[in-house]
Formats: sequence, C-alpha cells, structure tokens
Amino acid sequence: MKVIGPLLYLVAGMLAAIVGLLPWLVTGMRLPLQNLWAVTSRAEDMPIVLLPFSQYTIILIVAVVVTGSALAGGLARVTRAQHPRFALAAIIVGVLLVQVIAITQTAVTVATGLVESPAAKVYLFVLTAGTLAASLIGLLILVLIARAPAAGAVVAVSLAAVALSAWVNGLIAHPLSFETTETTRTLLGAARWVSAVIVGLAVAWCGLATIGRVTGAIVSFLALWIGPTLFTAVSAAAGTRVLAAYPAEMLDYGAQVFVSALGVKGGSASLLIPAVVVMVLGLVVRWALRRRMQAALA
Repeated sequence: MKVIGPLLYLVAGMLAAIVGLLPWLVTGMRLPLQNLWAVTSRAEDMPIVLLPFSQYTIILIVAVVVTGSALAGGLARVTRAQHPRFALAAIIVGVLLVQVIAITQTAVTVATGLVESPAAKVYLFVLTAGTLAASLIGLLILVLIARAPAAGAVVAVSLAAVALSAWVNGLIAHPLSFETTETTRTLLGAARWVSAVIVGLAVAWCGLATIGRVTGAIVSFLALWIGPTLFTAVSAAAGTRVLAAYPAEMLDYGAQVFVSALGVKGGSASLLIPAVVVMVLGLVVRWALRRRMQAALA
C-alpha cells in the first residue's frame, strides 16, 4: 500500500499533463509548416509531434504546458487531506515525465527536419528553451496551488487562468486555421471570459479578510489584465516573419504592441469588470452560507 499510493498520484500527474496537451492532441499533432524546413512539404506530410513547435503557436505551447501543471496542482490541493507520503512529489514527477518526453520528442523531430543553418539552430533553441521555461513556470504554479496559503494560491490560479483561456481557444479552433464557422466564432467569444470568471471565483474563495489576501486579490487582477496583453504582444512579435532576422526590432515591436494593448481598446482591461462582478457575487454567497451555518449552530 505504501507504494500504491504514490503510484496513483504519479499516474494522476501524468494524466493531468496529458489533458493539458489535449488542444494539440485533437488536431492530429502534425507539426506546423516550418519556414526553415529542409524540404518542401505539404501540411499533411509533416511529422507527428507532441508539441506544436512554431513561432506562430508560442501561446498555445505555453497554454498546454501551464494548464496541465495547474490541473495537477488543483488535484493535489483538493486531495491533500488524503495525501500519502511523497504524494506531491509523485504528482510533480508525473507531470515532468510527460512534459519532458513531449519536449524531447518534438525537439528531436524538428531538429532532424530543419535545414542546416545558424538561423535554424537559433530557432530550435529558442523554442525549446522557451518551452522548458514554460514547464518550469507551470511547476511553480503547481506547487503554489497545491501547498501555498490562500493568498499565494489565488495568484497562481489567476496566472493559470490566463493560460487556460488560450487553452480553451485551442480546443475550440485549430490554432493555425483561418476558417471558422459562426458557432466557432460564438464559442471563441464566450471563451474570452473564462479567465475573468476563474479569477473572480478564485478571489471570492480566497476572501479579503487579511492584508495578504487583499494583496493576493490585487495581484490576481493585475495578472488578468497584464497576462493576455503580454500574450498578444509575444504572439504579434513572434508571428511577424519579416522581423525574424532582427531581434532588436522584434523586441521593440512587441513592446509597442504590449503598451498599446494595455489600454481599454486592447481588450484585456475589459476582463476586470466581469471578474469583479463574479468576485462580489461569490463573496456575498460565501457570507450568506457562513451566516446560515452560524444560525444553524446557534
């Protein structure tokens, strides 16, 4: 029984990481067409990979990696009262196992197909290093959600919520497809508010009873505002092929997009309104339930 407990959590961590990869798995997992591919290929002839390595899918890469880790962290927190020894470590190992295999398989596959050039090596290094960094951030979010006090956990959940919104978008529509139906557009419009609802619920769960929790709520709302804006800036800069050979200009363009997107016209600021509404409703419900319990015990 001492072995079975951690093994179950190891499998749970692996399953959470696999669920995180779901938006890419359902596409058929064909590597996106590469600008630096050694031979001319059709989309359907590209190799199978476990991650969508491409400068045009950076946000999806971050989303699938971070979401899987966050799901594992949520599972760990919900079940922590029943945790056997080393349960959290087993969950982390399970997540890492899936993500390291996915990153390694993808990087090796892409490396074998790219042209032999310095640009191709830099391209592969940046994508691989960026994905590893996303994995490490995901593991930090996992641990915070699983074990941090409420104020720290709510910040981690809010960071994960920004990634989850991109994850849902990837599940609704193929990340590289420009053909969308009316239903798809409606679903994508609704998915835009997912992160706001999650942040509002998380802050309501955390409450505002202490300075730490108020600070956590403020940081969570800042993450909701700045996170999508950062995603927009990175996606815009990385997806501008003409700037690929000019890193300084690409960084400058990304910074310009970031500053522009922070405003009301950028869109992410509007997420704060439903988040606050959900928070207030959640706090009211929480207060009402507490009053009812106190009345029942009186």
